[in-house]
Amino acid sequence: MTQRMVDGLATGYTIVGEGLPVLLLHGWGVDSETMLPVANALAKAGYSAHVIDFPGFGQSALPPEPWRVEDYAHWVIAYLDVAGLERVHLIGHSFGGRVSLVLGGTYPERIGKIALSNSAGVKLPLPLKIQVYYVWRRVLMALLSLPGLGKVKTQVRERLRRRYGSADYLKAGPLQETFKLVVNEDLLPYARRIQAPTLLFWGDRDLDTPLQIGQILEREIPDAGLVVFKGAGHYAYLDQFEQFMRVVVHFFGDKT
Repeated sequence: MTQRMVDGLATGYTIVGEGLPVLLLHGWGVDSETMLPVANALAKAGYSAHVIDFPGFGQSALPPEPWRVEDYAHWVIAYLDVAGLERVHLIGHSFGGRVSLVLGGTYPERIGKIALSNSAGVKLPLPLKIQVYYVWRRVLMALLSLPGLGKVKTQVRERLRRRYGSADYLKAGPLQETFKLVVNEDLLPYARRIQAPTLLFWGDRDLDTPLQIGQILEREIPDAGLVVFKGAGHYAYLDQFEQFMRVVVHFFGDKT
């Protein structure tokens, strides 16, 4: 892993192999190390794999302010410019899938083909108990906004966050505001504009981004197919690694 400046941010990256460039985008809460097995396999297959740490993860600096998914996509394009890459194939996992949807829908001239594993970016209806919790929380916070209850409100809000906040949010640290922005974005409008051929990989036991999301994306992306790995979870591309790589290399095709 080395570093270069991308759009004013120190950015960790690794390039493995020579040939047609493929950009690998990791998920939330991890870094590019989770994509290195894919990069090494691509290099053996004759591709040049670019693996980058998103700002705020691994060896890349924090964003200067809370970012939306569009900001991460803009930063990825800045990386392509710095690296001298006019057009790349994409492999994205989870949060990397969010960014890939925006890239494919906004910068079609820069994207060849897209392979997504367990992509986030589709907002599913909240379970009833979660809807009830949010209503109850809003009422409680309104009551605690009465004069003289400011300290109590702060304490209660913090206790609720610790008890009911998602693991990703609680671990996000300085990226908590960014996390709230990105998870509340519905990226289907971008998905519908994607021109690149897209292949979706999913585990039927994924509890973080359920298979229903993959089925929606297959329907909404104009040229998309869905591969379901039975018994695989949120890291379907690692759970069924050999099969994933065979399909991806065949899908990407020509290496020149």
